[in-house]
Amino acid sequence: MIAVIYSGSRFANWKIADKDQELFEVRTQGINPFFNDEKYILNLLNKNIKFVHHAEKIKKIYFFGAGATSAERNEIIQNAFSQFFRFSKVFVYHDLDAAARATCNDEPGIVCIMGSGSNAAYFDGKKITENNYGLGYAIADEGSANWLGKMLLKQYLTNSLPADFRKIFNKKYDLDKRQVLDKVYKQAHPNLFLSSFVDLLLENKEHSFVKDFVKSGFSLFMDSYLIPLLDKYGHNQPVNFVGTVSANFDSYLLEVAKKKDIEVTQIIKEPLHNLLNYYANKN
Repeated sequence: MIAVIYSGSRFANWKIADKDQELFEVRTQGINPFFNDEKYILNLLNKNIKFVHHAEKIKKIYFFGAGATSAERNEIIQNAFSQFFRFSKVFVYHDLDAAARATCNDEPGIVCIMGSGSNAAYFDGKKITENNYGLGYAIADEGSANWLGKMLLKQYLTNSLPADFRKIFNKKYDLDKRQVLDKVYKQAHPNLFLSSFVDLLLENKEHSFVKDFVKSGFSLFMDSYLIPLLDKYGHNQPVNFVGTVSANFDSYLLEVAKKKDIEVTQIIKEPLHNLLNYYANKN
């Protein structure tokens, strides 16, 4: 029995399979070793009755997640999972690896993540090549849910939102400057708070402000990360996007890409199904 997990900061999606037969699927809170310690992860696992019932049957776990960027952080996940799934071998990978395996399989290509956060890299068919793009929600993540939430709040607090959209914002949220600054600078997990505002954008995706706003984030992402990769590795490389923001606003993404003469090969919302197929065939 194997488990494949793909985790952002907001949610983690799990698929459990026996050989090539999927047994069940679970969504939990996100697991990000940048924010979460072993105690948090163990508490999360112990709350789920399906995990408790299958803990000793699972022999291999493939975890892909945001924040799994160093041996030290990966060890947090490995230690927690190894304590709970006592008979399982645990593999921890970055979410870019998930995007690569889910879209490129074992072939070269450029992979982009556009979900809670954003990132991009070249995949040579075996591994992700190192770059300096994964700078996190505070200073990067252009186009992602985090970035969109941050920029939306900035416009709200500086009274630069269009009047009609400001009314839409106020109808959904009851926020003032003090509350926003407290949640961003004093409370835990500000990235989750910021990314939650993408729900408002999705609910109003046909609004002219939302269209221009989301497309500006996609444009900035492509100019900052995707085009430099294409310049370096070749404009004939397949370009793949993974993540909820890219999938939920796919028409805007394709529109921006077309204007920049970028051909997008595929956009998938969640890589988990493809990842399960990939590893089920190898076990």
